[in-house]
Amino acid sequence: MSQRFATLGGVAALGGISYYLYSAGGDPKLAEKKAEHDAATAARRLKGDFPGQDKEAKKAGEEGYEAVRASAQQYADQARTEAKKAEQKFDAYSAEAKKKYEDTKAQAERELHQAGKQVNATANKFDAVVEEKAAKTQSWLGSWFGGK
Repeated sequence: MSQRFATLGGVAALGGISYYLYSAGGDPKLAEKKAEHDAATAARRLKGDFPGQDKEAKKAGEEGYEAVRASAQQYADQARTEAKKAEQKFDAYSAEAKKKYEDTKAQAERELHQAGKQVNATANKFDAVVEEKAAKTQSWLGSWFGGK
């Protein structure tokens, strides 16, 4: 009989804990304060005391404080989550801008290299024409003065 009583007592305790945890939205401190408030209310009713006496009022105040604290914690968690999302977006934009900068820089370097090649090719062509003209001029002048 005592084993059955212990099992039923454990199931009842587990049910009570689950109820208070669920009603507190998963916050164990708030669940504890709600349970203490309900226990103080039950004790007051058993004794036949008047409502609003010290212990019950104190427990009600603690429960209210824990409810406010739990809400504030939830809002703080949401704000942290939003800040983390914004930071991730900023990091993505930063990486994208850096990639575009590097691509543009590489393209500019390729175009500068290509332009350098064109300038060199044009200079070489100009040098060849100048040398050819100089050779013709030299032979023309040499023919005036009796050279070959």
